[in-house]
Parts: sequence; C-alpha cells; structure tokens
Amino acid sequence: MASEIERKFLVSDLSCVAGSEGLRIVQGYLSKDPERTVRVRLAGEQAWITIKGRSKGISRAEYEYPIPLEDAKDLLGLCLPSVIDKTRHCIDFSGHVWEVDVFHGANEGLVVAEVELASENERPELPPWVDLEVSSDPRYFNSRLASAPYGAWKA
Repeated sequence: MASEIERKFLVSDLSCVAGSEGLRIVQGYLSKDPERTVRVRLAGEQAWITIKGRSKGISRAEYEYPIPLEDAKDLLGLCLPSVIDKTRHCIDFSGHVWEVDVFHGANEGLVVAEVELASENERPELPPWVDLEVSSDPRYFNSRLASAPYGAWKA
C-alpha cells in the first residue's frame, strides 16, 4: 500500500521563501468523506488525481496518478466548493525537502510547511522558520480549508 507520512507546521518567518518564485497550485475535492478524500490538483502544466485514506497519526494511505491537464480543468468544475489556491516553495533543510505553502484567496494569511518522512519515528531537524506543529489539527487539512477557510476562523 502506498502511504504518506508527514508533519505539518505553521511558518513564523516568511524570509524562508524570499527570492523563490514557487509553483502555483489549484486543487479541489471530489470527495471529502472522512474515510477518504479524492483530490484534483493542477500545478503549472501538470495535473494529478489523488486518493487519500483517513489519517492515522501522521500517516495515511495515498495514491496519486497523473492525468491530462484538460481533464483536470474539467474535473475542477465538478469539485465541491471551494478550491484551494496556494503557492508552493520547496526548501532543502538538513537533509529534507520542506514544502512551504503560501495560501491565497479565502485562506490568505496562512503559511504552512510540510515535511515527508520515511517513518513516523523519524525526527527531522526543524528549521528556524517553523513554529507550532499542526500535524494532528484537522483545521489545517487542505480538504477542511476548502470548506472552512482560514480567513473565516474566529480569533
């Protein structure tokens, strides 16, 4: 079974993406069932469909397949409201690639860093620009941000 093991952190210092163009990503959800999500993602001139299982700790089943760009554009029209819009910056730090997502639109102001791990026991060195870990907080799952955007949260 394919799996994804990742930790997620809020970013406290945007200097980590200074000078980086990043890659604009638009993604929507065909299903947000608690047992599985089905996502369509466009990133530049590439597109994927991804099926993810329920999270168990920081792990979950994940299956991702490239699809034609035009199909992805059509599928975005079938997605549940609303789509996620973000710019992803990949940063090498201490032997890991950190994906820093700067959100736009209804999630403006949210910046999250994710790092994929080989095992749940792996403890990567944390960069100085990450802050609070939110790996287990479902409010920060992209599928949740699509329907309950960061900009609408109460302080």
